[in-house]
Amino acid sequence: MHESGWSAPEPVFRRRVRNCFDTTEPAAVAAVVDVRGSAYRRPGAKLLFDGAETTGAITAGCLEGDLAAASRRVADAGTPEVITYDLTSDDEGSWGLGIGCDGIVTVLVEPLSERYKPVVDAFAERKRLGAVTVLSDETGSLVPGDRAYYDPETGVLTAAEDRNGAWGGQALTDQMATFVAGGQSAVTTVDHGGRSLRLFVDAVEPLPELVIFGSGRDVGPVVQTAVNAGFRVTVVGFRGGVDIAARFQEADRTLTTAPADIDRRLDLSERTYTVVMTHNFVDDCLTVERLLPSLVPYIGLMGPEERFQKLVAELERPPNPDFDRVYAPVGLDLGGGSPHQIGQSIVAEVLAVRNGTTPDHLRAVDGPIHERIEH
Repeated sequence: MHESGWSAPEPVFRRRVRNCFDTTEPAAVAAVVDVRGSAYRRPGAKLLFDGAETTGAITAGCLEGDLAAASRRVADAGTPEVITYDLTSDDEGSWGLGIGCDGIVTVLVEPLSERYKPVVDAFAERKRLGAVTVLSDETGSLVPGDRAYYDPETGVLTAAEDRNGAWGGQALTDQMATFVAGGQSAVTTVDHGGRSLRLFVDAVEPLPELVIFGSGRDVGPVVQTAVNAGFRVTVVGFRGGVDIAARFQEADRTLTTAPADIDRRLDLSERTYTVVMTHNFVDDCLTVERLLPSLVPYIGLMGPEERFQKLVAELERPPNPDFDRVYAPVGLDLGGGSPHQIGQSIVAEVLAVRNGTTPDHLRAVDGPIHERIEH
């Protein structure tokens, strides 16, 4: 797993942001807030500048030098900045010269101070949160960089800076609730008390969970690929003779239990994706039997189609909508057969299900490859 540089996965980024609060070194976070045209990352992508180190990615390296200088300035001054890069121009000295992207990218750079703490707490507690940042206010009541947080559990919008009630109003709170419920990170312009507010709403989501049932050596490549893809990974073993914590050190959590207890020991929510690869038919049956009544949207099952049909017969259930969530044989057909290629195949299928996409070659896509948000 990559531990540094722009390729660091989301779990590493979040951990390093949390660790910054235990040091006195000035730090800043840069976030893509708006994209017009093409760019490497979409709104919500973030990059941490911590001294001489960077973690995360918002471009393929095109803007990081300039953003590093801006981040040092922001970290020292303690004042957020909003910077726009026009990558479309071919004029000499422009940002478009020699850069592969062809869009206009707006980036919010903010100091990693106490005002960012609610985001860090949401990371740690695996809760949803809406971070609402002002980009412009036509009346000047709020200034660019001002921040409020929407908590979907309480339905309350709380200002990080006291501006004499400038954030007040149920209509604004209701609009933020809609954004956070949809998991969107985007710029929006709202009418608030007769004035126009341009806001960046960043929907902070818990990391998706991948639970892998099995303790064989072939689990390792799946763990590594899933962590790098941004999942919080749990490995569940059913045999006490294997030290799964030592074998799968890159997993966020390991657990040894019995198949009959997994629904009691695990939070099997709609954000949990599962892969069953125990290589034991009885354990597979017991595990799938426990997973089917749960809310998990994906149950990947290692083994051939014939084995799956035998499992269906063993459970004495005819095919029904519950089995639509079972993917057997697990994975996409990428044509590879090595352990790491199989791991990539499995995680690629989980990502496709999670993102609600049908896998295809990007060259077959008619139009933008990323969803565009209308302004």
